[in-house]
Amino acid sequence: MNVVVIGYGMVGSRFVDELCAINSPTAPTLTITVLGAEDTDPYNRVLLSEVVAGQYDVTAVGLPTITDPRVTIHTGTSATSINRALRTVVDSTGTTHPYDVLVLATGANARIPNLTGILRAPHPPASAERHPASASLIPGVHVLRTIDDARDIIAATFNTTNAVVLGGGVLGIEAAAALTNRGLDVTLVHPRTLMNTQLDSTASAIAATMLTERGITVHTGTPATGVTTYHNTVTGLTLADGTTIPTGLLVLTTGTTPTTTLAHTAGIATDHGVLVTPTHSTITDPHIYAIGDCAQPPHGYQGLIAPGWDQARTLAAALHNHTPTPPATTTHNPTDIITVKGTGIDIITMGTTHTQPSTTPPRTLQLTDPHTNRHISLTITNGHITAATCIGAGPVAHTLISTYTHQTPLPHDPAHLLLASPQPSPTATNTPVRIPDTATICRCNGVTKGDLVTAWTNGARSTEDLAHSTRATTGCGGCTDAVCGIAEWLRASVSTTSEHEQSPVLA
Repeated sequence: MNVVVIGYGMVGSRFVDELCAINSPTAPTLTITVLGAEDTDPYNRVLLSEVVAGQYDVTAVGLPTITDPRVTIHTGTSATSINRALRTVVDSTGTTHPYDVLVLATGANARIPNLTGILRAPHPPASAERHPASASLIPGVHVLRTIDDARDIIAATFNTTNAVVLGGGVLGIEAAAALTNRGLDVTLVHPRTLMNTQLDSTASAIAATMLTERGITVHTGTPATGVTTYHNTVTGLTLADGTTIPTGLLVLTTGTTPTTTLAHTAGIATDHGVLVTPTHSTITDPHIYAIGDCAQPPHGYQGLIAPGWDQARTLAAALHNHTPTPPATTTHNPTDIITVKGTGIDIITMGTTHTQPSTTPPRTLQLTDPHTNRHISLTITNGHITAATCIGAGPVAHTLISTYTHQTPLPHDPAHLLLASPQPSPTATNTPVRIPDTATICRCNGVTKGDLVTAWTNGARSTEDLAHSTRATTGCGGCTDAVCGIAEWLRASVSTTSEHEQSPVLA
């Protein structure tokens, strides 16, 4: 089987890794060709805001490099055309790559808003596989989508004392917190309420107060219309009410647009993304698949890494078995948990209040305390949590994540969940002995405590070793403290039990 993968990001590289792992080297011939537009090995895009914040070095967010002899990787090489009749792909060097199976993992581009004065003139051409407009932005204006974007933003922080972040979604809040970490005076601008896709107006107001106390100025409810410049360099952001916010650095976090130009040009059906079936094949061509941010599955587009990795795993299994393998039911998807990263930021959401099948009307419980910047909201359907918002909730959020992820039956009075954690949390790293081996520690990769203990027993002796063996911590990074705590517990257990010639065992 000759597989060509277009895209060498988090999802494309994971698919190749999964396909190599599931196919034995002695199995029928497998060759994989990967075309990656970025001139770099894969890296964890989810942690780019933490790189900007200085919490991670650029070199620390790299993902494992694939060294399988069946795989040929071309970095810095984009696909320019697909010939579906001949089943070939032509790349930017003019080389033709034949395929039996073609996998599109082209991701998404940063969306550039229509603001007066934001683009250079004339507009230079751009590759369909790269940012279509980021190279066209005037000096001082940046997006945050690639490792090069993060480097450029960090460099820009040395030339200004203030910054404006346009876009108050998850990435916008993370970017604002990151730039504050760099010592800049930061203003966050959003035309609606903060995180309006995930938060209601009450929760958004609490989040805005939290950011304000973090030292971030928040402007919501008024859209931006353009920028002011001096010698073609940004000097301010202009709002619809006539206000101009001075700035030497403008970071755009106004969403993403799935990269579909290549597919569309090849006659593959697209809408918001590449239209695919439940088994990830395009609705146009059964030999072409799409996964990750570029794909639009029947149940909708999420833009999260965990679902993309799940698609990579499912597709690899389907190709290995030479049969369509339907993904797990989408009635409950435990990969839709969002944790906003940033020092002093405590915002977590999970699930959805929409399209949940129910035999009884959904029940909503809510606790709001603006004085402490705390807001917890639960949606309960058929006796289980189907959505939750946790702002300033501390350890309560960890209990709710566990309850939601495992669909644990609720107590007789679920209002208790708003106030206290009645059961051990999977992320309570100070008491890992109490965590069952089936508890999920890394949600992005589905890694349990038992998986970590098994990896330790097989020779992993550090957090880095555990990450390499199980992939824990390589997603959103939210489980890093938990994995470190379990590693410390295992190390202590070995030290304590060595006198008795015992080893740690699964709980």
